[in-house]
Amino acid sequence: MSRRIWLIIAASLMLIGCVIFAGVMTVLKWDFTKLSTVKYETNTYEFSEVFHSISMKTDTADITFVLSDDGKCKVECYENIKRKHSVTVAEETLEIKENDARSLLDHIGINFGSPKITIYLPKVEYASLSIEESTGNVKIPKDFQFGDVAVSLSTGDVDFRASTLNQTKIKTSTGNVHIENVSAGSMELSVSTGRITVTGVSCEGDLEVNVTTGKAYLTDVTCKNVISSGDTGDISLKDVTAVEKISIQRSTGDVLLDNCDSYELMIETDTGDVTGSLLSGKIFLARTDTGKVDVPDSTAGGKCEIYTDTGDIKITIK
Repeated sequence: MSRRIWLIIAASLMLIGCVIFAGVMTVLKWDFTKLSTVKYETNTYEFSEVFHSISMKTDTADITFVLSDDGKCKVECYENIKRKHSVTVAEETLEIKENDARSLLDHIGINFGSPKITIYLPKVEYASLSIEESTGNVKIPKDFQFGDVAVSLSTGDVDFRASTLNQTKIKTSTGNVHIENVSAGSMELSVSTGRITVTGVSCEGDLEVNVTTGKAYLTDVTCKNVISSGDTGDISLKDVTAVEKISIQRSTGDVLLDNCDSYELMIETDTGDVTGSLLSGKIFLARTDTGKVDVPDSTAGGKCEIYTDTGDIKITIK
C-alpha cells in the first residue's frame, strides 16, 4: 500500500511541475531563449585606421564578411557580456580576439544564445586572412580577394567564395566545406568528419582534398594536380581537368570520374568501385582482387593506374 501511495505522490508532483512549466512558458510566449542565464548584447566597433590583413581568434561565433556600403569599416558583435571581443588595428592588421572574463560559476547555467560577428570591410582586396575558431560557421562571399587564406575550425561549416592569389588552407574537424566559383594559386581543404564540395574552381597550382570520414564532390575544376586522400567516404569528380596528375586514395569508398582528364592518374581504394569516363586515351594498369575490370584497350597516352582490393573497375573514353 505504501508503495502505491508514493507512486501517486510522485505522479502528482510531476503533474504539478508540468503545469507550472506550461504556465511559465505561456507567460514567456514559449520563447526558450528567455530562460537563458547568459546575457548577450550587441556591440559595434568602428575605426578609420588603414589595414591590409585580418586576423581572428575566437571560441564560439558565427562569422560573416560583408562589403561595406558606406566605405567605412566596422565590426558588429552579438556577444556574451562576459566574453566580449577586442577589435584593434596593429601593424596594419585588423585583429579580433575574444576575451573570456567568466568566473568558474559562470560556466554553470542555461545558454540559448548564439554569438555572431559581422565584419563590414571597406575594400575588396586584402593581403591575408587568418581565422582560428572552436565552434561556429564562417561565410566569406565572392566580393573579396585575399593574398593568402588560412581558416581553422573545430566544429563548424565554411562557405568560401572569395578568390586568393596564393594559398588557401581551410580545415575543420567536424563540419562541411563549400567552395564555389573562385580562383586561387593553390588550395588545401581538409575535414575530419564532414563533406567537401568544390564547384567552379581554377587553381594555378595543386588542389588537395583530404577527408577522414566524409564525402567529396568536385565539379568544373581545373588545376595543376588533384590530390585526395581519405579513410572512409566516396569521392566524385565531374568535369575535372588536371594538367599533370589526378591522385586519389581511399580506404573505404567509391571513386566516380565523369568527363575528367589529366596526363596521369593514380587511383587506389581498398573497398570500393572505380567507375567513370575520361576525355583522352591512357595506358591502363588496372587490378582488383575481388571484382571485375573493364577498361579500354589503349596503347597511347599517359599512365592510368587503378587498384582496388574489393570492388569493380570500369572506365570509358569519351
